[in-house]
Amino acid sequence: MAEQTMAIFKAGVPIFTILQDTHRQQILVMLCRTDQMTVNQITEQVALSRPAVSHHLKLMLDAGIVAVNQTGTERYYRANMGPTLKLLRELTASLEADIASQQSPQNN
Repeated sequence: MAEQTMAIFKAGVPIFTILQDTHRQQILVMLCRTDQMTVNQITEQVALSRPAVSHHLKLMLDAGIVAVNQTGTERYYRANMGPTLKLLRELTASLEADIASQQSPQNN
């Protein structure tokens, strides 16, 4: 079982790395609470410059935790947490299975 858990951890490293930053955490929470936001709308609510917000959004987009739609000249960002939540559920289940296998009577 531990090999499966390690594989899931490895698959999650890009996401965990992106989410280490408190500014990206703040942006993600804002996007989770709204339907979608533009860079300007996000910039109005955080203590970051527009270029900094754009940079964070690009990193999050590359990691797959946000998605973007373009309407005219405006880009609308939204949370895309489905794959990340699936990975976290798999990790939780795998860790629980590892713990259960260590606590079973045959291992004592």
